[in-house]
Amino acid sequence: MIKAVFYRNPDMTYMGFSLEGHAGYAAKGKDILCAAVTALSFNTINSIEALTDNKTKVEAGDPGNLKFKFESPSDDKGQLLIQSLVIGLTDLYKEYGDRFIGIYFKEV
Repeated sequence: MIKAVFYRNPDMTYMGFSLEGHAGYAAKGKDILCAAVTALSFNTINSIEALTDNKTKVEAGDPGNLKFKFESPSDDKGQLLIQSLVIGLTDLYKEYGDRFIGIYFKEV
């Protein structure tokens, strides 16, 4: 299962996210759910880097493990892009269920 955790301040401002695991929806190389999560997350990171002035840190460990964080409070564009990722992953969750993906929110 893919575990997506979004980190927020008490004021609900996103500070970052982490992804770990594999969906297990299909065989390696044919898992459309893993591919969709990867595409959404990397597009979000690339968009934040290309379209905002936010300082960020990205850690990509073993396949299936990704950590992203804003190094300082982000601007409205950065927040909007993270919210877009939340929507995309939530739609995948609704389509495929909690057997393959879990979405969690943690206050930091």
